Amino acid sequence: MLKVARTIADLDHSPHISTAHLAEAIQYRGS
Repeated sequence: MLKVARTIADLDHSPHISTAHLAEAIQYRGS
């Protein structure tokens, strides 16, 4: 799941994984 959050952060051009990125990763994992 952290890999997904890291990818989302990269797409957001963010150097750090935020809680928003983690929340989005959790949503993707559920589907």
